[in-house]
Amino acid sequence: MLYMLLIYNCDRPEPQDPRFPEALARVNAFADECRRRGAFVSGHPLQGEHTATTVSVREGKTLVTDGPFLETHEHLGGTYVLDCPSLDVALELAALCPMAEEGTIEVRPIAGVPDLDHRAATGA
Repeated sequence: MLYMLLIYNCDRPEPQDPRFPEALARVNAFADECRRRGAFVSGHPLQGEHTATTVSVREGKTLVTDGPFLETHEHLGGTYVLDCPSLDVALELAALCPMAEEGTIEVRPIAGVPDLDHRAATGA
C-alpha cells in the first residue's frame, strides 16, 4: 500500500546555512533506509509557503491568490511517498524521518482510484 508522509513545521536550512550539510546528510540517510527496505517511491521538499499560489473555482469563476489559502500556524514542508506492507511499517519509517524530531509527520494511505491507477500504469 502507498502511504504519503506529509511533513509539517520543520526547519529546513538553506544551502548557505552552516547546518545544511548535516541536515542534508540526515535526510539522505532516511531516504537510503527507506530504499534499503524497498519502501521509497519518492520524496519532495517544497519551497516556502510564500511561494504558494492557490487556485479555486466558485460559480464558474477561477480565483488565483498568491500565498496559501488559509492563514495557518502549520506549514507543509515536503512529502515522501512510501510503499509499505502495513500502516505499522509506514509509522515506523515516519518515526525515523529526521523532521519528526522538530515537526510533525502526518501519515496517510493514498487512495487507489481504479481508472486513474490504470491510466498511470499504462501511460494513457
